[in-house]
Order: sequence, then structure tokens, then C-alpha cells
Amino acid sequence: MIYFDNSATTRPYKEVLDSFLTVSTEYYGNPSSLHSMGGQAEKLLTQAREQVAKLLKVKPFEIYFTSGGTESNNTAIKGAAYMNRNRGQHIITTSVEHASVLAAMEQLNDEGFEITYLPVDQDGRVSTADVAKSIRKDTILVSIMQVNNEVGTIQPISEIGQILKKYPSILFHVDAVQAIGKLPLALYQNRVDLCSVSAHKFHGLKGTGVLFIREGVRLSPLLAGGNQERRMRSGTENVAGFVALAKALRMTLEKSETGTKKIKKIQTILREELQEIEGVKIHTPIEGAAIHILNFSLEGMKSEVFIHALEQENVFVSTTSACSSKMKTLSKTLLAMGVSENLADSSIRISLSFDNTEEEAKAAVTVIKKCADQLRKVMK
Repeated sequence: MIYFDNSATTRPYKEVLDSFLTVSTEYYGNPSSLHSMGGQAEKLLTQAREQVAKLLKVKPFEIYFTSGGTESNNTAIKGAAYMNRNRGQHIITTSVEHASVLAAMEQLNDEGFEITYLPVDQDGRVSTADVAKSIRKDTILVSIMQVNNEVGTIQPISEIGQILKKYPSILFHVDAVQAIGKLPLALYQNRVDLCSVSAHKFHGLKGTGVLFIREGVRLSPLLAGGNQERRMRSGTENVAGFVALAKALRMTLEKSETGTKKIKKIQTILREELQEIEGVKIHTPIEGAAIHILNFSLEGMKSEVFIHALEQENVFVSTTSACSSKMKTLSKTLLAMGVSENLADSSIRISLSFDNTEEEAKAAVTVIKKCADQLRKVMK
């Protein structure tokens, strides 16, 4: 099996699963309980928070555990909007954000907030000049992803952060779900106030994530109840999951330097080989893109048909993001980049992890060529 759908989810490290099992079976007390078992669980939760904070180079009390990227994005965006709506109701984002960001924006729009959706260029990158021009007196939030989940384009987070240093009252949210482990976050340096990450994108477990909330930033909580996570996210904490998250993050960052070099070689092989196939158009830019994502179209082929053909050969890839793929809609990112509807309807996303190999890349290209030839014969 060749698994090239790592931007949808990664395979958990064995050590991560082991830590989850150990905590679940031996330290299963509720961390809010007063007895010693609760105390043990609370200690593990505190240690996990401290480990994540150290790895992200922030303060422990700035780390809030969540159920993943979607909850982190919604908490950051809606929490900021509701808390600051008396100051203003204008929010800036881009037209190529993850569905969890765009859907949250649509909900806020229905509630009276005004959303500015910035366009992107042919590489899928937003203009810093457009960001600056869009800022108004009533702007309260800018939300821009670090790495696009469909084509891998890296957004100019550092430059946008520099612009926003002139506007201390505007909050800056970054969706770093696809960036973690592949690019440095540099949260303080980039003037980021809120940042979302999800564990299952870096070999942790589904249903666990982190929201970084910079010291001094106040949000309106979306979940009320037992006041867990310092009243920001009520609900009994998934201690085993968060311990596993901390371990997965540590292991991923330890492998990052050698892993990214390895992935870059694999992507180069894929890009060079795919360009030799008739009808292939690669959408991921050569420069300024994350090394683990490669998006391309095979002209005249429906992506859904092609994906299932590859699956029969034990090669697993995807179309758009996993959250949007079953909706069978065209990629908003590709359309925003100026890609035609026909090409957008045939787009394929390959996404890599540190566990993939050059041999897998070469074998996958052979399968892609074979399936393309077979489908063309059927279509004639």
C-alpha cells in the first residue's frame, strides 16, 4: 500500500498509541476530581501542556487543548468576534481558507459581521498590500492560514504580522494545521495572537488539537459548563489524547529537519515524473509552497474516477481537503487561482509524510501512468 493522503490524516506513531493506552488504562481519573486519581490525571495534563508550550516556544497558560483544527478555528474566530463586536464587526480572511474557517465566517456574516474575502494570485497566495488596504477602523480580526491544505501554498504570515504590529487592537489568527512540523511557527515573532493545530496531522490521534491564545487576548467561550481549560473550553479533558498529542508533536519536531529534506526529494521525483505525463497540469507552485503537498490535474479525467482507479492499485490520494471531498464540489482554492472548472474537476492532491519513501513515489507514478492510459482507452 502507498499512502499519499497525509494532509487528510496521518498514521499515529506506535509510541503515541502506547502512551494513549497507558494513560487510558492506568491514569483514567477525571482531572477535575479531588481524589488522588484525579490528581494524577491533572498532573499528566499539566505536563502535556508544558511540553507542548516548550515545543511551540510559548507559555504553558497560552496553550488550550481542543478536539482539533475545526474547534480551534471556530473558537478563535467566533470567540474573537463575539468578544470584540462592540469595537467593530469587520473581519479579514482569504478566499482559500479551510472549510472550518470559511463556514465560521459565513455564520458570522449571517449574524451581522462584515467579512472581507481577499483574492489570491495564480499561485494561491494573498497579497500583503491587499491585507493592508483592507484594514478599517472597525476591523477586529485577520484570519489567514499558513499553508493551504489543497495546493500547499505558503502565505506571507510574517509580512502580515509586521503590518498588524501597527494595529495592536486587531487580532491575528493563523490556521497552522498543515504547517506544523513542516515550517516553523514563530508565533511571537510573527505577531500571532491565535493559532490552530490538529494532532492527527502530525501522527497524533484524531479528536485532539491545540489553540494557542496569546497572553492578554480574551475570547468569548463557545462551550459552557465545568470551566475546564481555564473557562475557555468546558468539558472533561481527554487526558490520554492530550498526552499522546504532546508525544506526537515532540517526535514530529525531532524528525523535522531530516524528514523535510527527505520529503523534498520525494516531491521533486513526483513533480518531474508527473510533468512527463500527457495532459498533466501541476497547480502547486515550485517556489513558496510546502514540500509535502503536490496538487495536479489530469486533463479530461474526473478526479473521483481516477482516485478510485488508483485505489484499486493500492495507491491512496485525495481530491480537495478531506472535509470537502465527499461534497463533490469544485475546489474553491483552484478556482480562486484562476484554474478552469474542467481542470479543477480533475484535480488530485498527493500529500506526504516523513514515513514515505522515494521508492513509493516512483511506484506511484508508474501506477498513475498505467491508470491514465487505461482510462483514456475506455473514454475513447
